[in-house]
Amino acid sequence: MGITVNLDICMARRKISAGELAERVGITPANLSILKNNKAKAIRFSTLEALCETLECQPGDILEYDDGKMKVVLRDEEESK
Repeated sequence: MGITVNLDICMARRKISAGELAERVGITPANLSILKNNKAKAIRFSTLEALCETLECQPGDILEYDDGKMKVVLRDEEESK
């Protein structure tokens, strides 16, 4: 439950390494690792903005709220055949 940080997904889409992202955003590799591993207690808006600018994404692409309820995935009819 709580907030999940999906930085790995965004980084993979942009084909950017952790070291390069940390350098471009202006944070230490250690702090980026804390974010990537969902160990962060908070994130500055300026850091979130820099991540979004660098990864060309929206905050919702990086942060996801999980309320702990079961998710239902509906398949396309063609997939279920």
